[in-house]
Amino acid sequence: MRWIGLAFIGLGGLAVLLALGFWQVSRLDQKMTLLNEIETGISAPPVDLPTDPQPEADRYLPVEATGRTTGAELHVLVSTRQTGAGYRIIAPFETGTRRVMVDLGVVPTAEKDPMRPAQKLTVAGNLHWPRETDRFTPEPERDRNIWFARDVDAMADALGTEPLLIVARELDPGLPDVMPLPVSIDNIPNDHLQYAITWFSIAALWAGMTVLLGWRMAGRTGRKA
Repeated sequence: MRWIGLAFIGLGGLAVLLALGFWQVSRLDQKMTLLNEIETGISAPPVDLPTDPQPEADRYLPVEATGRTTGAELHVLVSTRQTGAGYRIIAPFETGTRRVMVDLGVVPTAEKDPMRPAQKLTVAGNLHWPRETDRFTPEPERDRNIWFARDVDAMADALGTEPLLIVARELDPGLPDVMPLPVSIDNIPNDHLQYAITWFSIAALWAGMTVLLGWRMAGRTGRKA
C-alpha cells in the first residue's frame, strides 16, 4: 500500500507541477503575441481624436491633435529609471471643439512649480487609461497638487475635461524642462518565464524527493527481509 500511496502522491504532484509550468509557457507565448500587437499599435501612424473613444478598444491608439494648454496642471508623483523622482504634468488641452487632457511628460521635483503658462501645442501621442489605482492608492493631496496615480476619471473631474488622456510622445514646440514619457510596453508585466522556471524547478525537486523517499522505503524493506 505504501508504494501505491507514494506513486499516487509522487506522480500526481509531479503531473500538477508540470502542468502549471507548461501553462505558464503557454501564457508566455500569449503575452508575447499581445505585447507585439501593442507595440505595433503604439507605433502606428497617428489619427485624429476619435469621437467616441472606448477605454479598451482605443487603449494605446496613436493620435495627433493641435490645441492650447490652459496654464492649469495636475502633478502626479512618479519615479523612473531615466529621471528619478519627479512629477508627471497633466494639463487640460483645448482643441477648439473639445477639452481633453494631455500628459506632457515628467519634470524633476524641483521644477514642479511654477506651472507652465498656457500655449499652443501640437501633440502626438497615444490615448491611455492607465490602470494605476487600487484600494491602497492614497487620495490626492489637492491642496499641494500632488496626485499618486493617473486616475483618468478623477483627473477629468478636477480639470473639467472629457475623461480622455493623451500621453505625449512628441510636443511641437517642446517644453523646457519637460521630458515626454510616452506609452511603452516596458511597464506591462511579463513574468511568465520566471514562473515557468519556478514550477519546473519545483517539479524537479518533487521528483527527486519522491525518488529519494522510494529509495529509503526500498532500503527498509530489504533490511526487514
